[in-house]
Amino acid sequence: MTKQKKPIRTRPTVDEYFTAMAELVSTRSTCIRRLFGSVIVQNNHVISTGYNGAPKDMPHCLDIGCLRDDLKIPSGTKHEVCRGVHAEQNAIIQCAIHGESTKGATLYVTGYPCKICAKMIINSMIDRVVISGAYADTEGIELLEEAGIKVYIMEKTAPEILTKVKKSKEDWQKIRDQKKI
Repeated sequence: MTKQKKPIRTRPTVDEYFTAMAELVSTRSTCIRRLFGSVIVQNNHVISTGYNGAPKDMPHCLDIGCLRDDLKIPSGTKHEVCRGVHAEQNAIIQCAIHGESTKGATLYVTGYPCKICAKMIINSMIDRVVISGAYADTEGIELLEEAGIKVYIMEKTAPEILTKVKKSKEDWQKIRDQKKI
């Protein structure tokens, strides 16, 4: 029997890996108020990503300003006034455009889905939603749970995950350099 060695570095879990990826996707957001990113995964394979921003070929809020800010609309309310498409919506739309089935997939998102996004997630037959980061609007989560979709809220935020991964990599580099691997 082979003796099992202790790993020389820790790897992020699958959920941590895709959560960190959703955080990176959020950096493409063109929303003035909030950066959201999402990743849709099927069998541990990324099939789509999305971030919140203006519809294709339309001016971005970064360029023309935010109507919701101008009207002093509180966060989490009156989503229909916003010109932006949400991260979850963009990811689902990209699957439709490129012929990728979302049935049974997992969606990773950097904040709570709103009620509109929750309805799209339910109808797209996504089985599981992994959330990193809170948001004022919890109605979407309640709707997802009512529909039987597994909702998991990450204990660690994406920046915490990335810090853990970076430290593990640095520790591994030191060991590698000492052993001249």
